[in-house]
Amino acid sequence: MARTSSCRANPMTAKSFALSGRGRCQKRGKKLTAAELATLEAWVTAGAKTAKSEPASLPLGPLITEEDRAFWCFHPIARPPVPQFGGEARVRTPIDAFILAKLREQHLDFAPDAPKRILIRRVTLDLTGLPPTPEEIDAFLADQSPDAYEKVVDRLLGSLAYGERWARHWLDIVGYADSNGFTEADSLRPQAWRYRDYVIRAFNSDKPWSDFIVEQLAGDEIAGATQADTQQAALDPQKRDDLVATGFLRMAPDGTGDPVDDAKLARNQVIAEELKVVSSSLLGLTVGCAQCHDHRYDPITQADYYRFRAIFEPAFDWQNWRPPFQRLYSLYTPAERAEADKIEKQAKVIADEAAALNKKLLGQVFERELLKLPEEEREPYRAARATPEKDRTAEQRLLINRYPKALVNLSLVIYDKDLYKQYADKLAEATKLRATKPKEGMVMALTEVKDRLPETRLFNRGDHDQPKQALGPGELTVVSQPEIEPFHPVQVPSGSSGRRLAYARWLVSGRHPLVARVLVNRFWLNHLGRGLVNTPGDFGFLGERPSHPELLDWLASEFMDNGWKLKPLQRLIVLSTVYRQTARNDAALQVDADNRFYGRFKIQRLDAEALRDSMLAATGDLNREAFGEPISVARDPGGRTVVGQAQLADTKDVIKIVDLGAEDFRRSIYVQVRRNSPLTVLDTFDEPTMTPNCEARNCSTVAPQSLLLMNDDFVLNNAHSLAARLQREAPGDARAQIVRAWRILYGREPREADLLRSLAYLAEQTEAIRAYQQASKPGVQTTPLAGLPFTAVSPTTTKGPSSTAKGAPAIVKGAAAPDPQFEALASLCQVFFSSNRFLYIE
Repeated sequence: MARTSSCRANPMTAKSFALSGRGRCQKRGKKLTAAELATLEAWVTAGAKTAKSEPASLPLGPLITEEDRAFWCFHPIARPPVPQFGGEARVRTPIDAFILAKLREQHLDFAPDAPKRILIRRVTLDLTGLPPTPEEIDAFLADQSPDAYEKVVDRLLGSLAYGERWARHWLDIVGYADSNGFTEADSLRPQAWRYRDYVIRAFNSDKPWSDFIVEQLAGDEIAGATQADTQQAALDPQKRDDLVATGFLRMAPDGTGDPVDDAKLARNQVIAEELKVVSSSLLGLTVGCAQCHDHRYDPITQADYYRFRAIFEPAFDWQNWRPPFQRLYSLYTPAERAEADKIEKQAKVIADEAAALNKKLLGQVFERELLKLPEEEREPYRAARATPEKDRTAEQRLLINRYPKALVNLSLVIYDKDLYKQYADKLAEATKLRATKPKEGMVMALTEVKDRLPETRLFNRGDHDQPKQALGPGELTVVSQPEIEPFHPVQVPSGSSGRRLAYARWLVSGRHPLVARVLVNRFWLNHLGRGLVNTPGDFGFLGERPSHPELLDWLASEFMDNGWKLKPLQRLIVLSTVYRQTARNDAALQVDADNRFYGRFKIQRLDAEALRDSMLAATGDLNREAFGEPISVARDPGGRTVVGQAQLADTKDVIKIVDLGAEDFRRSIYVQVRRNSPLTVLDTFDEPTMTPNCEARNCSTVAPQSLLLMNDDFVLNNAHSLAARLQREAPGDARAQIVRAWRILYGREPREADLLRSLAYLAEQTEAIRAYQQASKPGVQTTPLAGLPFTAVSPTTTKGPSSTAKGAPAIVKGAAAPDPQFEALASLCQVFFSSNRFLYIE
């Protein structure tokens, strides 16, 4: 690891070493034992020989040793030979050969292939984040051709849902959010969605990752845009995409547009967080640990960190900072701009007229109030009111304090609502006219200021108030090669520095030892539930070593050799025997409980977004509209964050949540991501908080998840929506309804025992609800039916895409009594939603 040359050889004896105090354990201050001292004395007496020869002198500054460079992840990527297994039928792909070789070393073998019903549910949820429909399952089961599964995989890879699903994985890594974070204000980041859409389209089009990475790191330099001319460049569709891609470098928390205690600290924190995103996502290293000192474990020096920062410094430039609103660029065409200016000019005339009217009406109110004062004080009061507050005499201030109501200096609505309406109607004309302007789209992008190269200095202990020597841009020393060192920026005609473009091209040159390894490891992790390196953001000394290093390098080589395209690699993975295995292998479980050798498929719980989307898909309410602005979220009166808009009282308290109609039912990737207020349904099931990003998701099993499935309005509403669907598709036939529910939710039919238990549950629930209704006065119950495992919602009041209901309604006076059979079926659907068969992928 990195060491400084101040550690010079000191010809001291073993005895003097012990007496000097260096023979103490520095961690806890304990003395070495006599045996340990004897070992040291013998070593020194023998000449203090080292494992390898040492140089006669050391260079000044940091030292990266050959041992550092020999660490596995810093080796050049080389394509290893594929193990040979002759006619082994289970070896469908080279992936299988590498995995089987390791399994055989442990005297293990693959688990059997999963049944077709399980396999299609697994691969559909994996590639699209949605369950297969019963019809898709039937078609797959009926297709007996040898390539039936391959056809399913190709169909899924070609679907829009694929991009929506796999974009979410990358958005985790880059720390995507629709708010700025950093401060409690958590102000909105209203244009981030364009980057999200760019990522979805990139996945669906199978954009080569060599282009994908370069565009995200240096799209502005590709487009030839700097701060002054970005707006013009954004009007070109291709350049606009390049600019949108740089949203990758704008995803870190950024509170510099909000009030902060230390603006300089806030600026440098944005840069530090963005460097963490870049290094963890593309390099798989904890580069941020070298911000204040040399990395304690990895061969990354503090100078390396600031040379790395210098690559990005011209775009951030903390001394000449541009807050978020100054990094937005209008998409108005010249014609749209002219039209908007024309309308604004007309609206301003009306607004000025409204202001004049308001002043006139306030004057009328003042004259009315003035008549209530003693006659001898009216003119002095008028003069005092007309005098600016800072210029009033003591007598004038005393007079105004004696009659404060007569001042009439507040909103007109307080004094006379009828007069206020005249003013409000006039002002509304201006507002209505402004609404006819062409909608102004904006692009959030990272750009540089033309021909400005800010200096990067090493900060002593990471403190921006203690700058030391200036440093130029450069790669981390341990992975530097002649292709990148000395660092030569690309010559960009726009006047941008070209530093990021040069670095991005080096990363995807095929000679960088980390990038392809890090990427394919993440792809593998998202398919198999465990990475070949199970610390995807840390390939360094504290991270896990690869379980299959040869396979990792083979995948990285295959990925690069196929033009950095992801879909062919994914197709290879999901067609492999490794992926197709059943989740049960008792022999492998005993030897390899953590499944490091992949002797079975790892059972995985649906992640938060897949769970919510699968519920909506099961009800038939899922809105498949793609792209566009995020669906807003708000806190309801109970403190939950839900989809919708808050209706506020004058006190700013939430009165209720107004739903958004069909927008409520869009896929989770289109729901607004607030750092300080995540959607409750997603947050409970481990949606990550972006601080600054998520290298790998947690998967917890905690009580709030069960409580949410039992009580949350989202689950209850969808249970009723599913019940309504079942009644439409199998009217009057409880057995058929249960079978249909199993096929929709689990992709299989129930066993007879499961069917009988469900029928018994329906009968018991129906009678319990009917008995409750008979025991209660009809039409006066004002709370949900306490003590029963259902919520009273009739088929006609179930929330659907066109409904305006928010939450499960209670039985209220004048409302029709809930249908006991429907309520029992909805209760059973809620049970089905809460079952492991639905929540887990096997």
